[in-house]
Amino acid sequence: MNIRTVAAEVRKQISGQYGGSPQLLKNLNIGGSVSHHTTVPLTEAVDPVDLEDYLITHPIAVESGPLRDLLEFPPDDIEVVYTPRECRTLVSAVPEESEMDPHVRDCVRSYTEDWAIVNRKYHKLGTGFNPNTLDKQKERQKGLPKQVFESDEAPDGNSYHDEQDDLKRRSMSIDDTPRGSWACSIFDLKNSLPDALLPNLLDRTPNEEIDHHNEDQRKSNRHKELFALHPAPDEEEPIERLSIPEVPKEHFGQRLLVKCLSLKFEIEIEPIFASLALYDVKEKKKISENFYFDLNSEQMKGMLRPHVPPAAISTLARSAIFSITYPSQDVFLVIKLEKVLQQGDIGECAEPYMIFKESDAAKNKEKLEKLKCQAEQFCQRLGKYRMPFAWTAIHLMNIVSSAGSLERDSTEVEVGTGERKGSWSERRNSSIVGRRSLERTTSGDEACNLTSFRPATLTVTNFFKQEGDRLSDEDLYKFLADMRRPSSVLRRLRPITAQLKIDISPAPENPHYCLTPELLQVKLYPDSRVRPTREILEFPARDVYVPNTTYRNLLYVYPQSLNFANRQGSARNITVKVQFMYGEDPSNAMPVIFGKSSCPEFSKEAYTAVVYHNRSPDFHEEIKIKLPATLTDHHHLLFTFYHVSCQQKQNTPLETPVGYTWIPMLQNGRLKTGQFCLPVSLEKPPQAYSVLSPEVPLPGMKWVDNHKGVFNVEVVAVSSLHTQDPYLDKFFALVHALDEHMFPVRIGDMRIMENNLENELKSSISALNSSQLEPVVRFLHLLLDKLILLVVRPPVIAGQIVNLGQASFEAMASIINRLHKNLDGNQDQHGRNSLLASYIYYVFRLPNTYPNSPSPGPGGLGGSVHYATMARSAVRPASLNLTRTRSRSLSNSNPDISGTPTSPDDEVRSIIGSKATDRSCNRMSSHTETSSFLQTLTGRLPTKKLFHEELALQWVVCSGSVREAALQQAWFFFELMVKSMVHHLYFADKLDASRKNRFPERFMDDVTALVSTIAGDIVSRFQKDTEMVERLNTSLAFFLNDLLSIMDRGFVFVLIKTCYKQVSSKLYSLTNPSNLASLRLDFLRIICSHEHYVTLNLPCSLLTPPASPSPSVSSATSQSSGFSTNVQDQKIANMFELSVPFRQQHYLAGLVLTELAVILDPDAEGLFGLHKKVINMVHNLLSSHDSDPRYADPQVKARVAMLYLPLIGVIMETVPQLYDFTESHNQRGRPSCVAADDYEGESGSMISQTVAMAIAGTSVPQLTRPSSFLLTSSSGRQHSTFSTESSRSLLICLLWVLKNADESVLQKWFTDLSVLQLNRLLDLLYLCVSCFEYKGKKVFERMNSLTFKKSKDMRAKLEEAILGSIGARQEMVRRSRGQLERSPSGSAFGSQENLRWRKDMTHWRQNTEKLDKSRAEIEHEALIDGNLATEANLIILDTLEIVVQTVSVTESKESILGGVLKVLLHSMACNQSALYLQHCFATQRALVSKFPELLFEEETEQCADLCLRLLRHCSSSISTIRSHASASLYLLMRQNFEIGNNFARVKMQVTMSLSSLVGTSQNFNEEFLRRSLKTILTYAEEDLELRETTFPDQVQDLVFNLHMILSDTVKMKEHQEDPEMLIDLMYRIAKGYQNSPDLRLTWLQNMAGKHSERSNHAESAQCLVHSAALVAEYLSMLEDRKYLPVGCVTFQNISSNVLEESAVSDDVVSPDEEGICSGKYFTEAGLVGLLEQAAASFSMAGMYEAVNEVYKVLIPIHEANRDAKKLSTIHGKLQEAFSKIVHQDGKRMFGTYFRVGFYGTKFGDLDEQEFVYKEPAITKLAEISHRLEVR
Repeated sequence: MNIRTVAAEVRKQISGQYGGSPQLLKNLNIGGSVSHHTTVPLTEAVDPVDLEDYLITHPIAVESGPLRDLLEFPPDDIEVVYTPRECRTLVSAVPEESEMDPHVRDCVRSYTEDWAIVNRKYHKLGTGFNPNTLDKQKERQKGLPKQVFESDEAPDGNSYHDEQDDLKRRSMSIDDTPRGSWACSIFDLKNSLPDALLPNLLDRTPNEEIDHHNEDQRKSNRHKELFALHPAPDEEEPIERLSIPEVPKEHFGQRLLVKCLSLKFEIEIEPIFASLALYDVKEKKKISENFYFDLNSEQMKGMLRPHVPPAAISTLARSAIFSITYPSQDVFLVIKLEKVLQQGDIGECAEPYMIFKESDAAKNKEKLEKLKCQAEQFCQRLGKYRMPFAWTAIHLMNIVSSAGSLERDSTEVEVGTGERKGSWSERRNSSIVGRRSLERTTSGDEACNLTSFRPATLTVTNFFKQEGDRLSDEDLYKFLADMRRPSSVLRRLRPITAQLKIDISPAPENPHYCLTPELLQVKLYPDSRVRPTREILEFPARDVYVPNTTYRNLLYVYPQSLNFANRQGSARNITVKVQFMYGEDPSNAMPVIFGKSSCPEFSKEAYTAVVYHNRSPDFHEEIKIKLPATLTDHHHLLFTFYHVSCQQKQNTPLETPVGYTWIPMLQNGRLKTGQFCLPVSLEKPPQAYSVLSPEVPLPGMKWVDNHKGVFNVEVVAVSSLHTQDPYLDKFFALVHALDEHMFPVRIGDMRIMENNLENELKSSISALNSSQLEPVVRFLHLLLDKLILLVVRPPVIAGQIVNLGQASFEAMASIINRLHKNLDGNQDQHGRNSLLASYIYYVFRLPNTYPNSPSPGPGGLGGSVHYATMARSAVRPASLNLTRTRSRSLSNSNPDISGTPTSPDDEVRSIIGSKATDRSCNRMSSHTETSSFLQTLTGRLPTKKLFHEELALQWVVCSGSVREAALQQAWFFFELMVKSMVHHLYFADKLDASRKNRFPERFMDDVTALVSTIAGDIVSRFQKDTEMVERLNTSLAFFLNDLLSIMDRGFVFVLIKTCYKQVSSKLYSLTNPSNLASLRLDFLRIICSHEHYVTLNLPCSLLTPPASPSPSVSSATSQSSGFSTNVQDQKIANMFELSVPFRQQHYLAGLVLTELAVILDPDAEGLFGLHKKVINMVHNLLSSHDSDPRYADPQVKARVAMLYLPLIGVIMETVPQLYDFTESHNQRGRPSCVAADDYEGESGSMISQTVAMAIAGTSVPQLTRPSSFLLTSSSGRQHSTFSTESSRSLLICLLWVLKNADESVLQKWFTDLSVLQLNRLLDLLYLCVSCFEYKGKKVFERMNSLTFKKSKDMRAKLEEAILGSIGARQEMVRRSRGQLERSPSGSAFGSQENLRWRKDMTHWRQNTEKLDKSRAEIEHEALIDGNLATEANLIILDTLEIVVQTVSVTESKESILGGVLKVLLHSMACNQSALYLQHCFATQRALVSKFPELLFEEETEQCADLCLRLLRHCSSSISTIRSHASASLYLLMRQNFEIGNNFARVKMQVTMSLSSLVGTSQNFNEEFLRRSLKTILTYAEEDLELRETTFPDQVQDLVFNLHMILSDTVKMKEHQEDPEMLIDLMYRIAKGYQNSPDLRLTWLQNMAGKHSERSNHAESAQCLVHSAALVAEYLSMLEDRKYLPVGCVTFQNISSNVLEESAVSDDVVSPDEEGICSGKYFTEAGLVGLLEQAAASFSMAGMYEAVNEVYKVLIPIHEANRDAKKLSTIHGKLQEAFSKIVHQDGKRMFGTYFRVGFYGTKFGDLDEQEFVYKEPAITKLAEISHRLEVR
């Protein structure tokens, strides 16, 4: 074996233990005996399978199709895509020059090259993008069928048909007929219509066929995706979701559109020029460039014709878009006006504008004409000069906030001095922008949001005259600050009245006709002749951290002030001409100065405005220059100062030069910007002046004021070429020097020779730390590219290769940490800085190997752009390896040439590939030539290191602070490494190569070392550096997840195991392991979010049982396995248990399920807090498989489900801890549609040991779980119960596995399970029925209103507590009391008292956020819930069927059929849809026909239950439910009859069931039941087989009898409001059953219940005594026991009426007859229960003497049983009774009795009847007569 990877080492050790052969090892793993496997406990990770080997050695015989896709990753799994970047402008911004220096070339490349994206094509199918999360689920629930539920259908009233109909029927049938008149009732029955009969119901079909048919019916039209119906668990952003970073793009703040509409003065005599700009007063900064606009009329513009060349359309813009990154209350829009220069100072020139009014135009006509005339002269003579005129400012936030608050669509706001008071002082809140970074403009005030205010139209009415001596920005800031004060100085000034109309609105997303600050057209520029909108460049108030993405190279020159006070000669009206020169000749001025308004786009010169007669003027000009990309030492700014003579005199030239100065653009190769105070020369500068600075005293030159600085000017560059940071400049210069190989290098004042270069380079790399953060971020892409380039291509300096890997790695680590620390607002949930993440995702690519070849685009190797589309060839030409020699050591094997083709597929590929080979050979050979040619050219060897290898190496060897820095931002290096690996595979054409040969062993060793040490860091530091370790943990997990896509997967599994091992060993030693365990869960969850998670688990591996749904697969498996059958059974167990083979083969699924099992283990100390987390992980995986289109095919889904079979066992283990949904059932009473009698309270009925029975048989809320649950020895410890949410999630996962797993596999496993385990499974299913029960629309509505009420209540309670009306302590006491009293809540609406404090109550949490849901939402919720309930119950039904089949096969597990029946009955009792019920009845019919003895002999109790359920559904309002229920009932009778030629048992049970339904159910509808009875009769009539027997007659008897009871019911309903009549009627009915003890007992009990409801305890006690006597009578016939009462005689001391119960008469049935006295009360325990209840009722009624008599009967029974406990209780009660007799002697009050007679025909059959009424004690005659009259 020559494979020497780390994974191989590990494998060797293992195989050593088994004697060498890895193949043998595999077979052992799969088929070996159990003893091998018990050695690895669940807390340890097992050794993973070598996935690559496994796939090669176990070829699968599936040709194609969905199953085939499960086996291997798709061939196009990873793509390397080059996408052109979006360009905002029509033509991309690039320099015009063709010759560019290297730095410019690099910058331009960096701003224009395509994005290099590595795309995991199927990534979106991983769990991180699970469509079952809340946001996506809605659309996946479209088109669900509406399930019909009786509880939703039923209207609120009790009666379903109209009153008339009711009366008609009543008059006909009941009024005058005494009970027993059959005629009318039969007439009614005959007239009703039966429901539809089920076809073929009576045929004798073999059971198999019935099963088959039922299954087909059940499986058709099922909802495919269970999880689409189940609300996703409430999680924050899932940890495994990595959002794709934003595309790097140009930064804009909030954008504002300003349209200038008109400018009008009182007089119009000359053109006026305007400009707009934004200023921030607080920062004292101009925050935008100027926008120049011209609103003059054509006539006015005409006055300047001679001076102005034709205007370019770009200068005619009247609207502009401003961008504001940091909006605040301190931003002003400042408007400045200028006019043509004229004689006189500003005051004089402004005077006419202040004094003339437009209204007086006629009056002042002559004066105006004169002014116009003057203006025309000045325009002709001085038209090219300007003078300052006026200004005003608008407080931007006032406009935005007032516009925001007004209701109209667009707002007009006047800004004038009259009402200025409000607008300047309205200052909202000045604590505006926190020192946050970009994206979050935090503001103390919502008004600072410029994106959503209403557009406003402003009319500015007042301008301030510009003071000639107050032109500087400083003065402006003072004015602006002053403006906000109420007593503004400006208010006292006399304004210039005018009208400027401006529109301000939020800028639209993509406005048309826009020009960038460089005048490029922004996309969507349909017509070049339209007046454009200008985008105005922002100068942000504070740093903005966004990398450059476009080429921009602008220079702004701000002349500020000039001091010619000490200059001799006349120089008063001074203007400065600014030019940008590329040489010294006057003709060398470059046309790069942007025009202002109504002029050409560019000009060669710009003049500043003139301040009349001022020798020391201030300027407020902004001159904008387009810088050439490549600057030389000769480029400079030239300033020429002129004196302009305003008056026309003889021989006086218009302008006289009075001084010169200049600024060279480059100083030592760097752009020169900043504040300058320059000396001014009196004469033209001499030759070659431009390379020197004017500060240098040139010989023989005359200077103003002795060469002192007299001219202040500021130069600002906005450039994406010039970093304007000395450290960055130096680094880039050195790197380029290496590229060009030009020495010496001049940097600053230094000349660096080649021999010194290495040190300089290293020091410049480490000095990058000192650079400013803002330029580092702006040039981030280029900077990182260069650092990576130095790693990959070590420079050759003086013939030596210099290794800069370490230096670059350190520099990268520190830069990344700086970004992380300073830009903390820019991070995603995993702490990844968005700028860095988008660098890796879009920008980073493997640097080109050759210095001068074009950038590594798709043709990064040979510069051929077609490379990406070339056919890949599997066999690489040998020439490829020549260029890839290694610098560290040569690999002796040749990893690039893949060996023999491994599969027919590969062979085909290699044949196709060979056609492409010649092309690639050509490419490669040209390559080798290039390299040698380059070598001779530059003296530089093309050494190439692979970046990922170098990175891994540097990371492994680094230490100290560098290692710490790398750990802090591990994600960055991991992601770089992965992208580098993919690019390497792509360029080396290895993306198809076998994974084992992709990377050299050395690199894999480094990765192993790296992962291992980082896992060590996580384990050792998780308590100290929690936040850092969390980040590190997720980064490591994402890294391994990525590696699974590109490396040897077995190797990655070993890495995962390494991490696991480290955590496990630490976990043992921790007292509180949950934090570390939680980290490991995150780690595992991220790894398992891999899009090919299923494939990684080898879903088709050999653990499959032979009988599999796909024959081809199974045959392949059996051939390759070849082991004996006894292994097969072992294999089934292996598939369902977390056995070692399972955990090895299905490695990741094994880890997930192991985590689940370990954390849910009740003995897992300290892990309780992780339940929700681990359950969510499994839930998330399953729900993502569920919705995955790749696994839609049922065969494939079965394979996927196979990975989770052990989940069933794990959940079975947790049964005692699951939240008991059935309790909440009893808690809130049954759903309204189920009779309360089903859950009659008595606790002596635990027949089997399952919780199911306990639940069905008792309604005592605190349920003790029966002993079968406590299987473990540690049962003494109280289990902590899971929350409802966790339990629901677990159960839905269980149902998913049961739904999708292969049925034959499940059946095999069920066969192996013990009875105890199967019962446990049934308990689980029982719980599922309750858990997913449909809540009903009414509940959703009620929850909705409850939530609303609750939030109000909470507020009220809080206020109470705060205001002290009830002390906080009392509140606590009250709450804790509530806690004790309330039984386990958590039902859909249990006790609301404590809801606020229970986090796991999802309903509340989701509802409180949004209080009222719309009708449609409630409907939708009910629709989903209905479908979920139906699907969940159908899955349960499917599973029950499998269990039943298992029993049929083994014939040894009959005992569990009772459990199956119990689940079925429970599901019938719950609120079910019609669809489910028909399948449920079908299954129940099949079950009864297969095992008739089960019901009629063993589970008699269940038979009763079944009858009750069926009858209950026979009275359903939905006809399909009725027809199925009546069919079931009919068959039940028929089967009972067939067993023993009579069906007394069913007859009895049905009659009793109906009696209890009738007696207790509130909304029982006899009309529906009548139809069902008719259906049963119809079946009996049509049943040909049994026509000759007594069966039809018996059925008819039964039905008529039932119908009689129904008729009584109708009457009882009539007397619902008259309790006396009601009881009387019940008494009569009970009397009618004198000869059927069971029914009489039922009615006696119904009466007792009604009495005690009305607090008639004495009467209730009498009914119970009669019941007891009846039972005693029959017991004495059945069992001859001395201590039992002899019959009813024993009870005559209590009441002489008891003798009525004697069973002496002839017509009494004998108790031995089938079906008679079989109820639960006809037992000793039943008798005792009745007597105890009677005693209690007597006691409540105050009849203590009778209590004694009752106990006299009870005491002998307890004595016989030696039940001392009961006896002590009884004697205690007796003592109480007698002492009460003594105390209350003569004071006891019983009822008051009245004799009431009814006389008159109106009373109908009551006429002339008398009754005795009992009323409460001390009732007066008047009271009762009043009560009766009212009635």
